[in-house]
Formats: sequence, structure tokens, C-alpha cells
Amino acid sequence: MATTVLPIAPEPESNRRTPRRAPWRSPADQPGYTRPALLAIAALAGLLFFWGIDRSSYHTFYADAVRSMTESWKAFVFGSYDPAGTITLDKLPGFLWPQAVSARLLGFHPWALALPQAVEGVLSVLVLFRAVRRWAGANAALLAALSFTLTPVVAGLFRTAVEDPLFTLLLLLAADATQRAARTGRLRTLVLAGVWVGVAFQAKMLEAWAVLPALAGVYLLAAPVRLRRRLAHLLAAGAVTLAVSASWVLLATATPAGDRPYIDGTTDNSAYSMVVGYNFLNRFTSVGLNAAETGSVTSSRGGGQQHGARDAAARPQPRPGGDGGWTKMFGAQFAPQTGWLYPLAATALLCALVWRRREPRTDPLRAGYLLWGGWLAVYFLVFSAGSVGGHSYYMGVIATPLAALAGAGLVLLRQGQWVGGARAWALPAAVAGTALWSAHLAGLYPSFLPWLPPATLVLGGLAVVLPAAGRGARRLARAGLAAALGAVLLAPGAWAASVLDSRYGNSGMGTVGPQAAHGYGRPAAPTDGARAAAGGGGSTLSRSQQRILAYAEAHDQGARYLFATTTWTASSPYILATGKEVLPMGGFTGEVPSPTLPQFQALVRSGRLHFVLLGSPQGGRSTAAGPTAAVTDWVRRNCAPVAPGDYGQSVTSAAPQLLYRCTA
Repeated sequence: MATTVLPIAPEPESNRRTPRRAPWRSPADQPGYTRPALLAIAALAGLLFFWGIDRSSYHTFYADAVRSMTESWKAFVFGSYDPAGTITLDKLPGFLWPQAVSARLLGFHPWALALPQAVEGVLSVLVLFRAVRRWAGANAALLAALSFTLTPVVAGLFRTAVEDPLFTLLLLLAADATQRAARTGRLRTLVLAGVWVGVAFQAKMLEAWAVLPALAGVYLLAAPVRLRRRLAHLLAAGAVTLAVSASWVLLATATPAGDRPYIDGTTDNSAYSMVVGYNFLNRFTSVGLNAAETGSVTSSRGGGQQHGARDAAARPQPRPGGDGGWTKMFGAQFAPQTGWLYPLAATALLCALVWRRREPRTDPLRAGYLLWGGWLAVYFLVFSAGSVGGHSYYMGVIATPLAALAGAGLVLLRQGQWVGGARAWALPAAVAGTALWSAHLAGLYPSFLPWLPPATLVLGGLAVVLPAAGRGARRLARAGLAAALGAVLLAPGAWAASVLDSRYGNSGMGTVGPQAAHGYGRPAAPTDGARAAAGGGGSTLSRSQQRILAYAEAHDQGARYLFATTTWTASSPYILATGKEVLPMGGFTGEVPSPTLPQFQALVRSGRLHFVLLGSPQGGRSTAAGPTAAVTDWVRRNCAPVAPGDYGQSVTSAAPQLLYRCTA
């Protein structure tokens, strides 16, 4: 009997398994060197970001909050500055959540707080590569990733425990999603971009929204769907962005004031006032708006420090050139940290828009240049217009589009050389301009690597001469291209590599190179407690502080707070080193009415507070200001001073701290 053999149906496409590829092998649609080169760039980034992490120091104001967030989940959610959950940071707490999780898992150490930023830096390099590869190809992506890694401010930024490392990563993710949405017209991908911007809002508040014109404009221009649908998609994604952005503000607003910390930076205990008034409107006017107009504090005090200097309680030291106003981005403060690639990026953007002006509306290459160029232009204007000078680590959002434009631009301008004619001179002109600019920036610090300016100029000259002298000679063309890369990246790379030297890479403010060595961007000398904590994992106070703490603990009689202080800087050593519940009064600026005098008196009457630590009065007057001054005066009149000898304090010291006992 014959046997019938049934044909075997082919396996469905969805069930076929793609063979696993070794992580060092490039995908089939990329050159073979792509993946090894990317891994090498990521390793270089890891070296720059992780180097010396064991010698990290605390970013005091933020580190205090992280310590508090490890002590209480309520403090974690609301971003409380103190462990008791009395008052928040004067920022949204999202950027500190990774640090707090790291400290909960690994223990509270300086390196545990720096670790998340280093990881975010390596991820940023990889996300930038992915975004540029999808837009301009693998070669452009590798050059962009390398340019980003070798930008000095990037090497410093991702070693710093501040908002901008996470903020930069999240905006990169938003840009990547937007590029995909503009190419496909998919709502889901555009909504994902909105989610990333909303999460970035939790790290840097309204600054996250500055990128929206670039993202929305590119989708509106280039998405391959009808105009009505593009507008509908933008409205939906905008609604998602708003909802995610406002989530913490709504949570704080909906929570009864008695069940959450007071919102720092405000006079009305409003999260909205803190975000919009204190952290936005007040930064675009030199005199500030009054509290009645914004509900926010406008004083420049900060526990005795300048307003913008929560970064270890110090404004930057005077810098060469005294830059300010609309030229500040080209001056000696920011340009040596961020702006080495200005000429190359500007030339690439201009050439791309001119050369591709006749392409269809949906042209993805032009759309990418518009996205990165729009991003750069918006933040460039924001920082130029702001009345607050800012810190170097703010510049991560400038370095990112510069690197993307530079990487893609080198490939585009190289292709222009192949076309010939006038386009052939775009790359030599861009490289020569960048070399001259780099030599100028390097020459601002002639004692730091004095060979940098002449070496950069020589490489720039070779990049111009070799291709012209050897037309048709492949070796000379390759040598010219190598010289061009050297002229563009040598100087910023040398500055970035300075983080490997402890003299140049540990400013704690994102500043690297000779500016860090000269003191620009370096925080003020830490308090005794912060200095001890940085070396001992946060477990040691100075001898005097230990005695104050021991006395308060021995006599607290079950009070909620060990003692109160009139500034956050006075409370910082105790919170940082021990995580104890110390009450800071006046918030970051010293002008916040938390607590008011009636609230303070209620704490004393209820037995939740017995001691207050005050500085000595000057000329018979209180050293506190604002609402805190009324509390301080009441304490001096109504509370009994503890004999300084009982807690090891000498009244003959230059600025003695005096402990007062308050009873109902």
C-alpha cells in the first residue's frame, strides 16, 4: 500500500528565531567595524565617567536630601531635605531618586551617589549613537558618540551628582523617539517621546519643555501622514507630556499640607509656585518678582550663600573674561567646557539645510538636522537670556546636539567633497574654522598643555592642504581626513582626559581641565561634617559637632527633633553624617516661612522640640533673616542657653554655636 507523504508547511515568519549575534559583531546592515568601534567608545566613556569614583565628594545640599530619602519613603516620594519630612528641596525630586535607590542598595557613600550619573553617561553615549545611526548612518553615529564623549563638560557632567546627567539622557530618549515618529508617522512612538519629556520634567522642571518646539516642529513638518492627523497626534502627545510632567505637582497639591513637607522656595507652600515662580520666572529677571506675584522666594540668600549655589553652597569663583549677557555662551566660562565644535556644527547645519532644500517634505535627513539644530538653538537662547549665570554642568543639553550635528556633519561634508565644485570646500572650511576656534580656546590657558594650540593649527592646516595637493591620491585623502578628525577632536579630548588627573577633574561642578584647577566651579570648602562624611562614608562629625549631638541625644526626652538650626548649612553636617532628625528653618534661601513663629512655639509646647542651635549674635542682633529672624529672637528671649562647657563648645571661638533649651 502506497504511503502518502504530506508536505510540511513552512514555519511561520514570526516563529523563526533570529540567530544570536555576538555582542561585538555588527548587525548585517552596518559596516563590520561599527560594533567594535562603538564598544571602544563606550569603554572610553566608562573610563572617563567612572575614573576615581571612589574619591567622589558629596554635593552637600542634594546629598543631605538623598540621606533623608534613604531614611523614609515619605521623604523619598516628596524629596524632603530633612529626614523628618519637614521641608522639601527647592527642586522636584526626580533626579535624586536614582541616587537614593543606589544609596539604599549599596549604602550611603559618596561613590554610591555618583554611580547612577556615570551609568547614565554611558547610556547617553549609546542612545546618542542609536539616534544618529537611524538618522544619518553608522559612521555619523560613531563620530557623534566620540565627539560627545570627548566634550569636556560631558566628561565632567557624568561624574557630578546633580540634575543634568539624568535630564540629558531623558531628552536624548525623547529625541530618538521623535525621529522614529517623524519617519513612520506612528502616534505610539510620538507619545513615547512625550513620556520621556514628562519624566525629564521631574529632573529639571520647565527646562524640559524648552525642547518641545524642536520635537513638535519636526514631526509637524516631516511625518508622512496628513496635516490633520499630524496635528491630532501632536495634541495627544502634548496631553501625555503635560500629564506626566504635572504628576508630582498634582500629588503634592492633592496631599494635605499637614501630611507632606513644606514646599521650599515658596511663601505659599505651593508646588506650582516652586516650579513656575522660584525656578523659572525668577531666573529670567535680575531683580525677581515679588512673593505676592509668584508665591515664591526671591531673595539671593541661601543659608548665607548666593541663590544659585546649592552646589556645595558656593557660587563659582571669578573666571577669566568676566563673560555675561548674550555672549556668555562664547565666553571663557562655557565655551572651553562645551563649545569646541561650534564652527563645525554651524557649518554642517547650514550646508544641510541649503543642500537639501529641494528634497520632499518628509526627507528624514533634513528633518534630523532640523531637530538637532532646533534643540541647540532653543537651549542656546535660553541660557543666553537667563539672568542666572549658571554652572558648567548645565551645558549637557548644549553638548548633545553639538555632537550630533558634528558627527553627521563630518559625513555630510565629506560627501560634499566627493560631489566636487563649491561643496568640496565646505569640509576644509569647517575644519579650518574649528581648528582656529579650538586654538583660541586652548590659548586662554597657555600653561595647560601649551602644545595644544600649535598642534591643533598644524592638523587643521594639513586637513586643508593634503586633499587639495593630492586630488585622486587615496592615501593623501585618507591622511587629510585623519588630520581633520584630529584638528576637531584633539583639543576637547585633551581637556576631557584631564579628569584622569585629580588636579583637573574633581571640581564637583562638572568643570574639568585648567578651569577646575584654577578654582572655577569648585565648591567652597565643605563643612567639618561634610568633609568627614566624604572620607568616612558619612559616619563621622567633627569633635565639637559630636559633642553637640551627644548632648542633644542624651537630653531629648523623646522629642521628634534633636534640635533646630537657623540655616540648612548648619543642619547639613548632622543630617549628612547621621541621618538624624534635625529641623532646618528658613529653607535653602533662609527666607521661607517654615516654620512660622506660631508653628515653632507649637513644636515647643507639644514637646516635639527642646533644643535650638544658634550662631552667636553680632552686635546684639540676630544673625538670621526673614521669617527665621522672628523665631531666633523669640528663642533668645524665652529659651535658656545651655552652658557651652556641657557640650564641649568654647565661647571664645570665632563663630561659636550656642545651644538653647526651650520648654513649654
